[in-house]
Amino acid sequence: MGKKAAVQAMLTDKALRALKAGEWASDPAARGAGRLQARKLAGGDIAWYYRHTTVDGKRDALPLGTGLDLKAARKRAGDLSRRYQAGERDLRAVLEAEQREAERERASATAAEIAKAMREDGTLGVLLLAYCTQLARDGKVSAPKVEKSIRLHVEQAWPKLWATPAADVTPDDLLPVISRLADMDKLREADKLRSYLTAAYTAAVSARQNARALPALRELRITANPARDLTAIEGASKARDRALSVAELRAYWQRICALAEPDAALLKFHLLTGAQRVEQLARLTVADRDADTGSIRMLDGKGRRRQARVHVVPLLQSARNAADTMQDGKLGVHVFTVDQGRTGAGYYVLQHRVRNVALAMQEAGELDGAVFTVGDLRRTVETRLAAAGVGVDVRAQLQSHGLGGVQNRHYDRHNYAEEKRAALETLQRIIQNDQG
Repeated sequence: MGKKAAVQAMLTDKALRALKAGEWASDPAARGAGRLQARKLAGGDIAWYYRHTTVDGKRDALPLGTGLDLKAARKRAGDLSRRYQAGERDLRAVLEAEQREAERERASATAAEIAKAMREDGTLGVLLLAYCTQLARDGKVSAPKVEKSIRLHVEQAWPKLWATPAADVTPDDLLPVISRLADMDKLREADKLRSYLTAAYTAAVSARQNARALPALRELRITANPARDLTAIEGASKARDRALSVAELRAYWQRICALAEPDAALLKFHLLTGAQRVEQLARLTVADRDADTGSIRMLDGKGRRRQARVHVVPLLQSARNAADTMQDGKLGVHVFTVDQGRTGAGYYVLQHRVRNVALAMQEAGELDGAVFTVGDLRRTVETRLAAAGVGVDVRAQLQSHGLGGVQNRHYDRHNYAEEKRAALETLQRIIQNDQG
């Protein structure tokens, strides 16, 4: 008689404790059911995954989170397994579709509130919020930022104007709204708000002939744009050209490595991923982190594109370690975080920490130029990689900019994964002064 095949043991708490950092273990499972997998993180916690085969034969590991005990992880994996065996073979796509549907339902609820307010009075506030809802419906990642600015600088600062019928608003009404920010020397914010007001009224005017326009905008029956004649704010769009020298960049790296956690991990992850756009990093969840390919997946909705572009960034081992440290083994789903994954770290969270480091460098005489910003770090990565011989196409792919042309949109289907990883390795050698 032949030997019987060895039966794989079920996961136990004892076996999980015995795992070394980076090691994997899994529960046995019937063929076609998928299985629960566990990976020991550098900090000692367990990251859980549900591994299955997709419709095209590829293996996919769906993150279940960290901070779960074995019983809870088995329950989550079991729920996904039942759905998988019931016919939902591409679980990642299904779960993403469910998330999009939930977002649509939230947008629908907001639209219902707007419709109710419009029945009472089609005010400027109703118009502006309807515009924000249309941005969100169209998947524009700028929607939350636009709404935040409008609520802060119009609703809160000018409540009487907010309640004025939108059709009665004049350029003379809107000018003080913009002037208030300009007088505070917030020129960039003033010009952005001017653009938001202009775009909102433009959307309302065109809604009368646009079948895809939000009904709430169409029902306002706006025929004129009072914001159109507001001139751009002089000096608001002056481009910065600050890029750190190699010496400054290395000093910055040494400074952030010496910070307490999770600040050190946050700033290291930002730099080691090529200084990606902060709003995209803030949206990263464990579901966007691919353990098999060692990469993160972001959606870049910047610009006029209606559908966000998938932007994949490889993670060097040092970046993966920083991500593990930020999550600290807890249950929160966000990757780029300072509160163990409960929320994503936005621009001001990052800029506050970058500025503190920059000021310390200035005081220590480590800066040749002015105090730098988060945006300057992004420009620095591009500049240093260019000086190191990394081509413009690879730099554009790494930072996901300048890709809106016909060539990139319709003909270039190369994923640039290896080129992007090589560029990040070059960046790491530069900042760590590694001559090897």
